[in-house]
Amino acid sequence: MKDRLRCKSLENRVMTAEEAARLIQDDMVVGASGFTPAGYPKAVPMALAKRAQAGEQIEITLITGASVGEELDGALTKAGVIKRRYPYQTDTTIRNAINDGKVKYADMHLSHVPQWIKYGFFGDIDVAMVEAVAITETGGIVPSTSLGNSNVLVEKAKAVIVEINTSQPAELEGIHDIYSPENPPHRKPIPIERAEDRIGTTYIPCDPDKIKAVVFTNGKDKTRSVAPIDQNSKKISQHIIKFLYEEVEAGRLPEALLPLQSGVGSVANAILGGLSDCQFENLTIYSEVLQDSVLDLIDGGKVNFASATSLTISPERLEDFYANFNRYKDKIVLRPQEISNNPEVIRRLGVIAMNTAIEFDIYGNVNSTNIGGMRMMNGIGGSGDFARNGYLTLFTTVSTAKDGKISSIVPFVQHVDHTEHDVQVVVTEQGLADLRGLCPVERAELIIEKCVHPDFKKKLTDYLENAKKKAKYQHTPHDFSQVFSMSE
Repeated sequence: MKDRLRCKSLENRVMTAEEAARLIQDDMVVGASGFTPAGYPKAVPMALAKRAQAGEQIEITLITGASVGEELDGALTKAGVIKRRYPYQTDTTIRNAINDGKVKYADMHLSHVPQWIKYGFFGDIDVAMVEAVAITETGGIVPSTSLGNSNVLVEKAKAVIVEINTSQPAELEGIHDIYSPENPPHRKPIPIERAEDRIGTTYIPCDPDKIKAVVFTNGKDKTRSVAPIDQNSKKISQHIIKFLYEEVEAGRLPEALLPLQSGVGSVANAILGGLSDCQFENLTIYSEVLQDSVLDLIDGGKVNFASATSLTISPERLEDFYANFNRYKDKIVLRPQEISNNPEVIRRLGVIAMNTAIEFDIYGNVNSTNIGGMRMMNGIGGSGDFARNGYLTLFTTVSTAKDGKISSIVPFVQHVDHTEHDVQVVVTEQGLADLRGLCPVERAELIIEKCVHPDFKKKLTDYLENAKKKAKYQHTPHDFSQVFSMSE
């Protein structure tokens, strides 16, 4: 334990999760570590939920980096503790509460959240709960498997609770690079020119007097299994790899490409995994999350370095990853999401952004958050940060949903997260449409030709032709009496 808690002045602040949870009171703004779902506090939130279940009135605003585990979002929602939530979630319980109107939820670009915290837009941060693998001699907090907004929350919080999780390998110390830009008008350029550049500290600086509780825990991250690569995901990956080959041949990309970013989930994991069988080598990753496929690419000698804000390894792979962590340690860096998702850095590095969509329309607008325009799924996450600022921006989806009953390509999306201005390439298992430089009608014709499932091609073609006949203006013709028929 002494290796984990090296700050002598904090030894008398070691306490139980139940004692630490007493620091959190009704109507507080509480920040927590965690990002998709890795490196989040587990014991103190469960203790807080028990207080509410016992009848105590506790409602809080919760701010994290991104999604967190059931012990945080799920347990606190079931206990009625979360009244307001920022900025991203994937837990079924809180998603249902959001859609039922029981939890107020504001979906946000992930790069905006740390700025809002620092600018005071959320009000004061009363308490920050942070999972760590150690506390240094000077009170520096060594994060575990994610950084997210932890450093900014610690900086701005009135009080800090640290969960030192002994199930997380102590060898994680050293992989973090923590840098926090100043607020305007004093902000300086972020000095990252390559994905592997280190510019900060390996710990979160913190005045020991601010740390009010240290809780030792040993609960593992509740990450999600990654589905096997199916034929649709494999086809999408093949289309993208072919496109990247063509970009290299045209002289628009170097042979080792540019840093790659990929969203979260099984399809995203499969798309990156497809690079294992291609000719590209000496690749780099500059992303939010490192999933199993990145480890495979490192193992196969395809990826030289990977930068992110979270290590979200599947349960099936987690133990092996921990046991062999030294194999990856010098090839990985974890940064605050203020840096991993920073538009300045993304644009400077020329990141190739690949993210998933719920649906996109024939003109190239993308919906990545809401089913039917009303039912929130998870949130926009960091896809907007990368899409708007990437060197290349690709969105992927399987061409149909609900066992082929509806088309994932529609006349007009019912909720717009990424406008046609930010979307360069769309891909389904049917094909890839390169939309660069095309007018709206040209985009529509190409998307229908390349990406739409055969069962829906005629319906969408007929829609476009009818819209051109009926519309007064021909730049982006629509027939609004029929516009949502593909997704009903």
